Amino acid sequence: MEKIERFSVELSTAAPVWNELLYGCYRLPPSARRRTLESYLMDVLEPSLPVLPYDQRAARWHAAERARLGREGKTPAFVDGQIAAIAWVRELVLVTRNISDYAHFEGLVVEDWARPS
Repeated sequence: MEKIERFSVELSTAAPVWNELLYGCYRLPPSARRRTLESYLMDVLEPSLPVLPYDQRAARWHAAERARLGREGKTPAFVDGQIAAIAWVRELVLVTRNISDYAHFEGLVVEDWARPS
């Protein structure tokens, strides 16, 4: 939480992550929990958290990395590649609790803010 507060004006998310958040919410059955989550996503996060697109530059980097990793016998999840590409082309730090999902992408800076520094 300290890092989220410290970097709050610099935070953004990738379009595929936004999709995953919405999808998770929409899969919930109608309930108070879903309404609360949906309200938070739409009323708090959407207006304040920039969502970065998967654009042509990201697609080019992603395609090259998928080909390189495929030659090495590695096949990361497609969406992880999209997220990595969005961060890489913008020279951003990718923050995740699943560092191993991004370990094989070249030149990508990845941090886990849940672990003590």
